[in-house]
Amino acid sequence: MKEEAASLPDHVVYRPARLDSVKPRQLGLYLFGNGACSDDGASSRMHLLEIASQGYVAIALGRIRTGPGTTLPMPAQPPRPVDAEGRPIFPPPPTSYTGLLAALDWAAAQNADAKSPYYGKFDEKAVAVSGFSCGGIQALRVAPDPRVKTVVVMNSGLFIPGTGVKHVEMDQPKSLLNQLHTPTLYVLGGPTDIAYTNGMDDFAQINHVPVAVANLKGVGHGGTYMQPNGGKAAAAVVAWLNWQLRGDKQAAQAFVGPQCGLCTDPAWELRKKKIN
Repeated sequence: MKEEAASLPDHVVYRPARLDSVKPRQLGLYLFGNGACSDDGASSRMHLLEIASQGYVAIALGRIRTGPGTTLPMPAQPPRPVDAEGRPIFPPPPTSYTGLLAALDWAAAQNADAKSPYYGKFDEKAVAVSGFSCGGIQALRVAPDPRVKTVVVMNSGLFIPGTGVKHVEMDQPKSLLNQLHTPTLYVLGGPTDIAYTNGMDDFAQINHVPVAVANLKGVGHGGTYMQPNGGKAAAAVVAWLNWQLRGDKQAAQAFVGPQCGLCTDPAWELRKKKIN
């Protein structure tokens, strides 16, 4: 289910419907930045609902601005201006990477609060940060936090120097990759994904932590976020989370070995480093 929690304004929480049936330290945490760094926390709802159905609390930035249960409809978007070179000029985004850190702090506080329905339910060693497009860069900005145990960057990547846009959330240096300290997964949509070149360049530059890049052929930048159960991309992300955060050996088979699940699935092209 998804909801807006009064104790965590401007976030949408996706969680198992029956928290009272969740055992201690059973919940993982999946923090998610939206595409375009928007404040529509329901814009990738099928993806996030699938993650939550697997025993995670997924938290997206913003409000429920589209789809069932809308609380604050999206406003009309004015035409985007361009600079003298024809590049788009982006207004200040409605969300910031700091919102992901706020969600992480909230989860820790809920876990320690005996009056909270989440009391003792979170495994504080099972924390992932993720995001789509601009939200993926927000995730990379949060990735250095020592509480984060894995990173999932979706249809995104840091701009190659000289190719970026004027955008406070997206205009980040490649040196940010040096601060990664956990296994990291990139999920891209193949060469037609506008983030493909940036994401593949990130992968090429990361050599100090285990990293994989999984390209879902033919889906482009839009991914499978709104397909039933989040589509193939969500299934791959769940396998990665269960492996990295829960030590699930069966889930690891999606990525480990020359005959791994994503290695042999014709829908995917998988590359990896420091992963057998």
